[in-house]
Order: sequence, then structure tokens, then C-alpha cells
Amino acid sequence: MASALNTSGSGSHRKRSVAEEPVTSVLPGGDVPYDPDHEFSADEEVLAALGYKSEFKREFSLFTTFCVSFAVLGLLPSFASTLFYGMGYAGTAGMTWGWIVAMIGIQSVASSMAELCSSMPTSGGLYYAAAVLAPPGWGPFAAWITGWSNWLAQVTAAPSVNYGVAAMILAAASIQNPDYVPTNYQTFLLTTFIMILHGIMSSLPTKWLAQINSGGSTFNFIALVVVIILIPAGTDRESRGLPKFTPSSEVWGTIYEGTSFPPGVSVLMSFIGVIWTMSGYDSPFHLAEECSNANIASPRAIVMTSATGGIFGWFLQLVVAYTVVDIGDVLDSDLGQPFAAYLMQCMPQKIVLAILALTVIAGFAMGQGCMIAASRVTFAYARDDCFPLSKYWKQVNPTTRTPVNAVWFNCVIGILLLFLIFGGSIVVGALFSIGAIAAFVAFTIPIFIRVFFVGNRFRPGPWNLGKLSIPIGVIASGFVALMFPILCLPSSTGADLTPDLMNWTCLVYGGPMFAVIIWWFVSAHKWFKGPKVNVEHLMLGRGDNVVEGKTKDNDSGSDVPQPDSKAIEETHST
Repeated sequence: MASALNTSGSGSHRKRSVAEEPVTSVLPGGDVPYDPDHEFSADEEVLAALGYKSEFKREFSLFTTFCVSFAVLGLLPSFASTLFYGMGYAGTAGMTWGWIVAMIGIQSVASSMAELCSSMPTSGGLYYAAAVLAPPGWGPFAAWITGWSNWLAQVTAAPSVNYGVAAMILAAASIQNPDYVPTNYQTFLLTTFIMILHGIMSSLPTKWLAQINSGGSTFNFIALVVVIILIPAGTDRESRGLPKFTPSSEVWGTIYEGTSFPPGVSVLMSFIGVIWTMSGYDSPFHLAEECSNANIASPRAIVMTSATGGIFGWFLQLVVAYTVVDIGDVLDSDLGQPFAAYLMQCMPQKIVLAILALTVIAGFAMGQGCMIAASRVTFAYARDDCFPLSKYWKQVNPTTRTPVNAVWFNCVIGILLLFLIFGGSIVVGALFSIGAIAAFVAFTIPIFIRVFFVGNRFRPGPWNLGKLSIPIGVIASGFVALMFPILCLPSSTGADLTPDLMNWTCLVYGGPMFAVIIWWFVSAHKWFKGPKVNVEHLMLGRGDNVVEGKTKDNDSGSDVPQPDSKAIEETHST
């Protein structure tokens, strides 16, 4: 079947096949899903070249995809929810120059991810990329580890965000009525209620979701700018006998001793706030099958989200660092929410409540975006039978054309995770650490494979880094390798380390991932084949079923998508 796109050559125009689309195609020659009654759009051809059929309406544009991604990023509510770590581990030094250092690594990860997205714009995202890029025989295992790690990051995103939103709502009530002290039980019920609301909203049709998230993201951005301006303009530190702003020498040079580790390690530990806050930029990858011009718009949205978030996030860090009065009181406040406690130190009560209201609304929009992104990930993995009962989670609702079953599957898992609230603030904090570690592991596995195994044989899409691809990929891989053990360190050591102060990330993340690896070697390697074609066309039934572009894995007995040798050597212009 010929593509509808025309390409020019030597003054003439010719039709090109789907296999020649500017993506890492798994299809040889021109074997494509053929429907004589349907003319393929450019985006459908690109997805067909990846071995899938289009099942969603492409009603996301570059802007609306960026809106969802920026809503998932949720700078203001993310910062408010993770202030305990960003400020508590290293103080204002970690918030100022520490943010800049962390953003070098994060932007490298985002850029390398965008390059993969342009080459393979499918909702399977990093999971699909890991399988395609892995050495022969390792594709299914790479996809298995990447997929489960990414799913853990996605499924913990909405509950962690909504927990922060609920805590801020109850903190506002406590400010209004100083006699009221929020309980874990009330926080749990309010967070569960918000989760159910998001589940209902995420089950709506794609067009409605795009509009809702555009509005939510716009509000998120406006609220962020308002708060960045309002904090330095409205601070009443002077009426409390303090200078309007803390001297720069203290802000940039003083490292708060929030951990038992040396100052340098404490700064690295504070990166959890940066990493978790900036972990939503992968959303355009998962929405690629609902985005028009996906192999260009989606990677652009990834880079735009990371860059915009990095710049405005740093501005927010600066205004807070220059106005905070006492870090110890912020962390130990009875309000149960460090951001609210910080605001009470340097702002009049009416402005405090106004900022909290803006943050709560922005956080609600962020939680909604997180649930949408998570449902697309669950759908994509269930489509390849990654989960138990995958046949239910991969169903697309015929009315809304959205994966409603996947939405509610994630919603129930998220509510169960919220029982960590009853273990205290340190235990429920594992939700944030899991999100940071799980996301970074999933982000980096395909980047690492692409840099150290595929090298110059990588077939880039129309958006790519050119000669900077390998160096940026090395920086991204090195940054994640450094941060993985750092994010598992407890804030206390020796005799001061008690169970309630333990960093439970290694258990809450490591436990499920260890079980997943055991599951692979015991059973999953026999039946899990990784990303696979779910459309009927000639390449599935030709001869001995082994054709160019799809090779048989002799070790695991599974089909591993491989670009054909000719395609690997091709260089596609942008």
C-alpha cells in the first residue's frame, strides 16, 4: 500500500510506502495493514510502520499535548508537595544552585527521550523503545523491566499528587481554625474522594479531556506566575522585624543540616524534589497515538515541558528561598503541610489562603493529568499482555473512545496505596521517592541501550539531536546512575535511624520490582513477547513466519521487533 504523502526527488514526485516513514519501522518492504475502504492519514501510516493500528482519535495538538504534560508536571503543586525534601535536606542552597545542577541532568534525560519519541511515537513509549533497541534476545526482558518500572511511576503519580492536595486543603482549614488538627483518617478520605473524581473525569471522551486539560494547564501556568510575583510583593517579613529578603550569602551559601550525611550528599538528596517535580515531561510520549503530527509535535512537547518547567520552577525556588524564615519550624509545623507552614511565616493570612487556593486548584488539575497519562500507559502495556487480566484493561470504551477500564484499574491501585498515609509522613513519602526512582529507571533504560549498544546505528526520527545525541545520552545515563542510590538513602544514620525515619523507597519500589523479575524468570519469559503487532497483515503469516524486519528469539521463543538492516543504515532528513 502506498503512502498518501508525496516526496520529491530529481524534480519528480513519487509515492512512498509506510515502511519508508521517518520512524523506526518494524515493517519490511511495504507489508502494511491494508483496508481498501480507508485512506491512511500520515499519523496512521507512522503508527502502522511501528506495527500498530490507530485506535484513538487524534484530537491532541502540540499545544494541547504540552498542556497535559505541563499539567502533569504541575510545578506549583509539585513544589508545594515536595518542599519537605527540597528544603528539608539541604536548605536554600539545594533550592538555588542545587536546582540548576539537577536540571542539567534532567534536561539531558528529556532531550534523549524526545529523540526516542520522534523515532517511535507510540503510547507504549519507553517500553516500546527498549524492546526495539535491545540486543537480539533481550528485547522482551528490556521491555518487561522498563514497562513495570514506568507503570509504578505512573500509578503512584495521581495518589501522591492528590495526597498533597488533600493535605493543603486540610492545612487551610487548620489556618482558619487553629483548634483543628488534621488526622490521617481525614486526609485518607479526602484524597480517596479526589481520586474518584479524577477517575470519573478521566473516563470522558478525548476531545473533552483535551479541553479540560488545556484549561487546567493554563490555570496552572497563570497560578504559578501569580505566586512567583505575589510572594516577594506580599511578604510581611519587615513587619516581623526581619529584612524583606534573606541576604544572598545565606541563601546560596548555607546548607541546612537536614540529614546525617555530608553537605554534598545532602544537596544530592534534595534533588528528589527537583526530580519528582520535573517527572511529568514523558506524558507526550504516552499521548503520541492521540496527537496529530506526533513524530514532531510529541518530542517538541517533551522538550518544551522540561525547559519551561525548569526555568519557572527555579524562579519559584528563588522567591521561597529568599523569604523563608525558619526551616526547622516549616518542617515541624502542626499544620502537617510544609508549604502552608512556610507561607504562614512570611505572609499575611489572607494572602496565605489565596496562594493555597491557587495551589489546590492547580494540584487538582495536575492529578487529573497524571491519571490520564497513567491510563494510557496501562492500556499500552495491557495491549501487549503485560498485566494479569490484560484483556480487560486493554479495552477501549466504544462510546468515549478512551481506555476507561484502565482508568479505574489504576484508580483502585492508587487508593490502596493511600493506606501508606496511616504509616506517617515518612512512610507516605515513599510515594514521592517511588515516582522519582521508577520514572528515572524507565526513562533511562532505552536511553542507555541506545547510547551504549546501538550507537550510530540508531535510526532517528525527524526530531533528533544530531551529533549531540551520544554525549547528551551519556550525561543522562550518568546522572540517573548517580541518583538511584542517593534517592534510597535515609535522612538519619546510626542510632538515630528508627523504623519511622527509614527511607522506605527501597522496599516499596524494590519489593515489587524484585517480584516482577522473579515472575519473569519463573513464568513471564515463556509467554511475554514484548511489543507486538496487533493488526492483520501479510508479514504475520508468510512462509515460516520469520521475515525480514522481525526475527525469532531462540532463547526465549518470542518475537522481537527489529528494524531491517537496510533501514538501520538509512539516514532520514529532518
